[in-house]
Amino acid sequence: MAVKNRGRIDIRREKEGRGGKTVTVVMGFVGIGLPEKELLTRKMRAACGCGGTVKDGNIEIQGDQRERVAGILAAAGFRPVFAGG
Repeated sequence: MAVKNRGRIDIRREKEGRGGKTVTVVMGFVGIGLPEKELLTRKMRAACGCGGTVKDGNIEIQGDQRERVAGILAAAGFRPVFAGG
């Protein structure tokens, strides 16, 4: 059974203003609430073996985890797109 397309999600790698630490930021969620974002964050943290949080409506995962995060989002029915650096 195919999962329906739930929209485009941008995945960015950021270092600016984070003390030189790299963070993977997932943004662009439309129509999902905080409980589902927290569930996705938990799955991403477990898969990547690192910390993460929901902040300002975006999901932030420590380190450059774009490939793993994209796989989790695709399995959940989103269309992940790599944006920025």
